[in-house]
Order: sequence, then structure tokens, then C-alpha cells
Amino acid sequence: MQKPCPICGKPAVAASRPFCSERCRDVDLNRWLSGSYAIPAADTEADDDDEPLPPPAPGASRSS
Repeated sequence: MQKPCPICGKPAVAASRPFCSERCRDVDLNRWLSGSYAIPAADTEADDDDEPLPPPAPGASRSS
């Protein structure tokens, strides 16, 4: 059993899977490009810290 098109709910077609048409595929792409869809990101303690990192000690490497 095929899943319905996530945009309009019509049956999906193989050529545009998982969408029913190129139009629905383009609608979905536009939603991603315009920011309507977003993948949430979790804040970490490092993201909350607004202080810049101290400069490296002389002769120290910055590789992590």
C-alpha cells in the first residue's frame, strides 16, 4: 500500500514519489527553501556562552 502525497493527500506516483505530481514536489521544495520547514536544533552550553574564546598560548596548536 502506497502512502498518500504529503502535500495534497492524493495517491503518490512512482515518477514523483513520495508526491503525486511535479507540482506537489515543487510546493514541498519551496517550503524548504522559504524556511516554512525547519529542523529544530538543541542549544548547548557552548552556544549560550557569548564570551569569545581566549587566544591560544604561544606555540599551541588549535586542532581539536
